[in-house]
Amino acid sequence: MLPYILLGFLNYKPQTGYELKQLMDKSTGHFWTAKQSQIYTTLKKMEREGWITSRVETQKARPDRVIYKVTRSGQSALGSWVSNPIREIDPHKNALLVKLFFSARAGREALLTQLRLFQNLHQQKIRLYKSQVQNVIRESAARSPRLKEDALLW
Repeated sequence: MLPYILLGFLNYKPQTGYELKQLMDKSTGHFWTAKQSQIYTTLKKMEREGWITSRVETQKARPDRVIYKVTRSGQSALGSWVSNPIREIDPHKNALLVKLFFSARAGREALLTQLRLFQNLHQQKIRLYKSQVQNVIRESAARSPRLKEDALLW
């Protein structure tokens, strides 16, 4: 999944690994995370695959930066991936379901309390998403009007 997330961001504009990590943390990081080291390892692999290219930008007072750019092959890979429907549910960990599984003797009120707390956590997360997404959309549309359409799906 990580290569496609990186291709998606690079499809908007060339960026450094650091910029990709920052962008991911603000957006897809809410549902798909990656460490900085994973991002750099994946970028190297993607470059070997021919999906991206890189160039070194020399800086005077700072270390050189490596800027990555998506290739036509990378755009094609991203397009194929986006077009290919998901045909199975990815197994994942769900602490609430595990807790409920073993809660037969916990009592009705304890179960209801747990469910209410979990509901509140999700409502807080929804509020966070709504506020952050609106900020990202505003900032992105202001920087690049062509991203306005993309932002509708964010």
